[in-house]
Amino acid sequence: MIVLKSQREIEKMRKSGQIVSKILQELKAMVRPGISTYQLDQRAETLIDQFHVRPAFKGYRGFQHCICASINEEVVHGIPSKQRIVQEGDLLSIDFGVIYEGFYGDSALTVGVGSISEEKQKLLKVTEASLWKGIDQMQVGHRLSDISHAVQSYVEKHGYSVVREFVGHGIGHELHEDPPIPNYGRPAEGPVLKTGMVFAIEPMVNQGDPDVMVLEDGWTAVTVDGKLSAHFEHTIALGDNGPEVLTI
Repeated sequence: MIVLKSQREIEKMRKSGQIVSKILQELKAMVRPGISTYQLDQRAETLIDQFHVRPAFKGYRGFQHCICASINEEVVHGIPSKQRIVQEGDLLSIDFGVIYEGFYGDSALTVGVGSISEEKQKLLKVTEASLWKGIDQMQVGHRLSDISHAVQSYVEKHGYSVVREFVGHGIGHELHEDPPIPNYGRPAEGPVLKTGMVFAIEPMVNQGDPDVMVLEDGWTAVTVDGKLSAHFEHTIALGDNGPEVLTI
């Protein structure tokens, strides 16, 4: 069941989203060759305390950290570690969320470490642009799969593939609510979009094949072919006049 949010609830989610954005941007600014993903996670925890919010991920299904940090061929759910040191030319995806007054905010970005190749720059640009293509389809009266189709069409037009195993989701009092939002599919299918829906749309885009597998740690998802992956995400509320991105 898709839960519609009131304006009061969306205001709280906007606050949650703004805090997510501020912290995520500070973490992005810290990324440089030689920093560990553990250091980024520790900074996230400090900032969470300063904003008097709760981490969305720490404790979720046994996950022990505030951020997910995924490098290069790691798609999502990378575990922060003192041994995971980012290097010049890497791609680092940071997924992060908080809980403010009972409401979740969730966002992700991928950043190049130091100087990166034009090929890697293109992957980042296409992945982020595909997110906005999906957001553009979040209009009253459209169907859920219009979002999915817009993401897939844009990604595949540029020669990349979208991950099937992991999808976007509704969000509110819970981190993952109905509906699941795939990044692929035919248009004009699924539920009709209505005012008050709040979604976390999150394309995960692979340089090669779409296939992924989860490592023995039970969390880290990687591309099967070992090629690069990128991930961008925003939390968006649907109003009468269209989508409002809450995590900016």
